Formats: sequence, C-alpha cells, structure tokens
Amino acid sequence: MAYRYLGNSGLKVSEITYGNWLTHGSQVENDVATQCVHAALDAGISTFDTADVYANGAAETVLGEALKGVRRESLEIFTKVYFPVGPKGPNDTGLSRKHIFEGIDASLRRLDTDYVDLYQAHRYDVETPLEETIAAFGDVVRQGKALYIGVSEWTADQLRRGQSLARENGFSIVSNQPQYSALWRVIESEVIPVSKELGISQVVWSPIAQGVLTGKYLPGQPRPAGSRATDDKGGDKMIERYLNDETLTRVQELKPIADDLGITMAQLAVAWVLANDNIAAALVGASRPEQIAENIKASEVTLDDDVLKKIDEALAGSIESDPAKTQSPESRLV
Repeated sequence: MAYRYLGNSGLKVSEITYGNWLTHGSQVENDVATQCVHAALDAGISTFDTADVYANGAAETVLGEALKGVRRESLEIFTKVYFPVGPKGPNDTGLSRKHIFEGIDASLRRLDTDYVDLYQAHRYDVETPLEETIAAFGDVVRQGKALYIGVSEWTADQLRRGQSLARENGFSIVSNQPQYSALWRVIESEVIPVSKELGISQVVWSPIAQGVLTGKYLPGQPRPAGSRATDDKGGDKMIERYLNDETLTRVQELKPIADDLGITMAQLAVAWVLANDNIAAALVGASRPEQIAENIKASEVTLDDDVLKKIDEALAGSIESDPAKTQSPESRLV
C-alpha cells in the first residue's frame, strides 16, 4: 500500500481508502462488515470513510465496532455532515452551526472515538451563509473533535470561497470528495486546477463507476442478478446512466488493455484514477472480504502514457466531462 498527503496538510492517507457507503448497516450483515474492515487493515489500508447519513447512522456504528481494539493513532477516520439524519426535522440537515455541532457529537458517539481525522461537508448548503458554516467547522477543529476539514462535490467557485474563509478562520480545507472515474471526469477542467492552486486534494468515490468498469455488465444482456443495477438500495438509479449498449461496448474494449497488464478491469479502473496526481485516495467498498485483496492490487500498478491514451480511445464518446454535472445541489436536500 502506498500513502499520499491529504492536500497541503502533513496527514498521510492510504491511497486506497475503505468506504462503507452502500454496505455497512444496510446491504451486508455486521459480522461480514467487520470481516471486510479487518481484511482492509490486513491489506495495509489505514483510512476509513463513512458518513452520518449512511444507513441513518448505522454505518458509523458498525465501523466503530469493527475498529475496536485497533490502535487509534494508526487510523485515519473520515465522516461527513449535511444530509438529514434522525427524524428529519427542520434542523436535521444542512450545514448550519446547529446541525454541524450536533452532527459531530453524534458521529463521535456512533464511531466510539474522541475525534475524527477528517470532517467533511457532504454537499454545499445554499441555505446557510458560508461564513456560518466555515466558522462552525473552525470551532470543531479548535475543540479537537476533528483534525482536518474537507468537503464533497463542491464546485471550483465554492472551493475558492470556502478556502478563503477557512484561512481567515485559522484552518484550511484539505480535501474534496467528488465522483471520479474513467467514465466520469467532470472535475478535470475546473475543480482539479483550482484544487491544486488552493492545496486541496481529491478523495474520489465510485472509481469503477458503480461497478460498470469491472466489465460485468454486457451489452445486450440482462443485468446480472444480485448486482448493484438490480438493487434499489444499492444505487441502481445512479448506475442507470452507464447501462446503454454503446457505453457497455466501449467498456469491453478495456479488457484487452487490462489483460496485457495482467490485471483485472477493476484494478485498471482504480489505477487510472490514482494516476492523477491530485488524487489522494480512491474510495473502494466491499461486500465480501476477498474483494479487498483484489482492489488493493491497484496500488501496485503504474499506467504509462501509452496505456492512458488507449483507455481514452476505448471510452471516447462515453466520457462525461461537463463541469456543470458536479453534484452541487441548488437547494438544501431534505
């Protein structure tokens, strides 16, 4: 496992980070989730990403229980705040001072830890003044409840404004967590250049495009039983954009590229993400412990310019690169 600095901070994270968005507390039993976490630890993963909204808090609880007995200083634990948690009252969502303060305390209880290494704004809140949000995050840091602050799916302009206010408040935003894969490249033209300028790195989710880049979805064929595309709890709506014959045909053109390198298509997809020097980590999940061992091999793969060009040529016509597609909400999500 290789480790990379998170933004302009001195914090190192495992470049393959374990995320439990669609698994813990919902798709897999707690004992299997614990086995997956221990497999990640055995593979050299030290960084774990979750959020209060995942399974309405259950994902944080399961992760906290799975990490019991592990030396806390050897871990980097990330969580997030924004989406509604609990009974979904008027103040149970967003990035108000009230919700951030209550959110961090609830997350720490569920995770059974005194602090998180990274506390992230899960989306941008258009209904709360940014000054209020940033001041609240600064207080969370000063209270020792979070060591670093990050965001998720913020636009280039939002990152610029947020970083300016953060520095006025005595801290820096060190990371952004966007969707990014060889098929979904909306951060490349604006978010990444601004992030490099501001000392922010990316912790990216869905590096294998919800499983599409594994090659298991075939053009003209039914969706595999038990796959994410057939699971209404597992992001089937998000994967829909890729499930057309043109895209699936192009994805199959990646197989000979992966075969030539002696790796799987999933490993190729994660290695492609890690080839970008603004990426601090690629988030991977698992519903079975053995998936961890497979994903981890991407950390050992270096793709040269010729291979990167072949990937671009294979996927040409199916790549989404419009920066306007950044998932920044126009109103507070409830």
